[in-house]
Amino acid sequence: MILNFKKNIIKNKIFKIISKISNKLNFHTYLIGGYVRNFFLFKKHSLDIDIVTTGNSIILAKYFIKKILIKNLFIFKRFKTAIVKYKNYNIEFVSTRKEYYNIYNNKPKIKKLKNLFEDQLRRDFTINTIAISLNKKNYGKIIDPLNGLNDLKKKIIKTPIDPNITFYEDPLRMIRAIRFYTILKFNIDKNLIKSIKNNIDRIRIISIERIIQEFNKIILSKKPSIGLKLMFKLGFLNIILPELVSLKKEEKNKKFSYKDNFNHSLKVIDNISKKTDNLWLKWAALLHDIGKPVSKKFIYNKGWTFYLHEIIGSNMIPQIFYRLKLPIKKNMKYVQKIIKYSYKPIYLSKKNVKISTIKKFILEIGSKNIEDLILLCNSDITTKYKKKKKKLIKKVELLLNKIKKIQKIDKINNIKLPINGNDIIRIFKIKPCKKIGIIKKYIINSIIKGKINNDYKSVYKLMIKKGKELNLKLNE
Repeated sequence: MILNFKKNIIKNKIFKIISKISNKLNFHTYLIGGYVRNFFLFKKHSLDIDIVTTGNSIILAKYFIKKILIKNLFIFKRFKTAIVKYKNYNIEFVSTRKEYYNIYNNKPKIKKLKNLFEDQLRRDFTINTIAISLNKKNYGKIIDPLNGLNDLKKKIIKTPIDPNITFYEDPLRMIRAIRFYTILKFNIDKNLIKSIKNNIDRIRIISIERIIQEFNKIILSKKPSIGLKLMFKLGFLNIILPELVSLKKEEKNKKFSYKDNFNHSLKVIDNISKKTDNLWLKWAALLHDIGKPVSKKFIYNKGWTFYLHEIIGSNMIPQIFYRLKLPIKKNMKYVQKIIKYSYKPIYLSKKNVKISTIKKFILEIGSKNIEDLILLCNSDITTKYKKKKKKLIKKVELLLNKIKKIQKIDKINNIKLPINGNDIIRIFKIKPCKKIGIIKKYIINSIIKGKINNDYKSVYKLMIKKGKELNLKLNE
């Protein structure tokens, strides 16, 4: 492993340049963190490179970009950090320093450290403390005083010092432990679990943006349920996503009961993770049933029902996105739409559904979202009965084929009306408002259902009719 390391890493052009600059500046500089960890684990390069120096990291970064003739430098003076974008790499230059949080403040304080060992001690886990010297005297030497390589072999997540101190200094490390547990499939040291339970409330001082950054990495893993189950067990989900935790409740009423929708949602996100890396489709999979606790009703001799739970769930998304500071514009609307129509493919896959109904559905969901929705629908079929599962999946696949044929023939999402919004404003002498959208939607639905032809005379006549229904007067 060491020989392979020397052949593949220390000959890297980037590290050689940094080494020469560091030598001229009389800095002690090292390669550390995820790049080193991932190489020893997977024998491949990471695109994220962490460089730590006892000197001034910003000066080192400035000399580096001059040498490689680029200008992509981002400086964070408060954190004594600089990031260089070079080819496909993100190279982060950091001075040996320590970050720690006060009891109530979510802004970390920075303390300069004297040497590499002090910097290694302040890091999150031993597997991230392995350093490689980029100094002239011992270039390529592995510096591992905290036995990080040994912990990589043992597949265990441990802190370099007392976990209570490590987690107190930066509470986000508790969720990072769960992230590494999920992605690397390592075990978490028992002392760390105890410490997380003792320090869990400290996570509240961390900004939600930093928490979600780690949470998204868990969601993007190949099997998110590994981390999500542990987050539930330790209490993090109750703080971050109480709407998901509310699905855990099961109820029985005489001979009627309903499944644990929390575990079902974890199965769905695992299923969809086998097929896609789309973060927002995964969010939709995770939250597709959050409307069930609100819509839940017991009907005598029938059992539990969840009518319109997908509509209710879709309406809950904005509140969640605002609270978690997730992207509001494009991604929120996408998640809302996928959840809103999550049950529709099952309904449309039944016999005797009108073509006009399918056309209307295509228009509402949008051509770009259909395959994502079908993927969620198939992932949502988690029944243990194999024959039933195959039958449902086959029906949904037949629906998808039918949709593709309709799209080719009718080009539904490319309908161009002979009358636009400006025409409606001029004809009725109104200001931009919701009524314009209502009129256009009504006209398009009428064209799809075959009630009128898509020509000026037919569209104009229908526009006047709908305008009158909306109490609009013609501009005469």
